[in-house]
Amino acid sequence: MESKRFTKNDSAFICKACGKEVLPLGYTSRNHCPFCLCSLHVDVFPGDRANPCGGILRPFRAEPDPKRGYILSHRCEKCGAVVRNKAAHEAKVQPDDLDLIIRLTAGEIG
Repeated sequence: MESKRFTKNDSAFICKACGKEVLPLGYTSRNHCPFCLCSLHVDVFPGDRANPCGGILRPFRAEPDPKRGYILSHRCEKCGAVVRNKAAHEAKVQPDDLDLIIRLTAGEIG
């Protein structure tokens, strides 16, 4: 039996990188902090929370995508894995920091 590749898991959390409270998006799984754009390396497939690593994923690049907005690239501080996630800069609740995304796109961070 094949496992699902996406599990909706839209829970509030406290960011392990900056300590701010992050609210649910309301329409899909929120997987990174809208303030610092950091995430946790906890998923094998989005929302499944099946990855035992648990390291902090720091953003190092953002790329514009004509269909999906911005795609954020994160690197795990613990294991070095690189993962990509869609930005939520147009969210109604706590949108991602667009200035930070633009700085990542310009290569000013990372």
